[in-house]
Amino acid sequence: MVRASISDARKKDTREKIELGGLIVKAGLRYEKRALLLGLLIDAASRVKGDETERLRLTAIGAEAFGNDRA
Repeated sequence: MVRASISDARKKDTREKIELGGLIVKAGLRYEKRALLLGLLIDAASRVKGDETERLRLTAIGAEAFGNDRA
């Protein structure tokens, strides 16, 4: 029972990482260095923590990009 639970958790974690990698590709950053990608994410995380306007702005950009998939 425990083994199945651990296996399910690992599968869920793997799936989540694959989906997150897909976001990097969708953003057009597939060939950028990992250090740059991490820097971008750290910077964005700090900017959205205390700034609801910035969070909404970036959310709108992302929602628009997802919306373009359906077109």
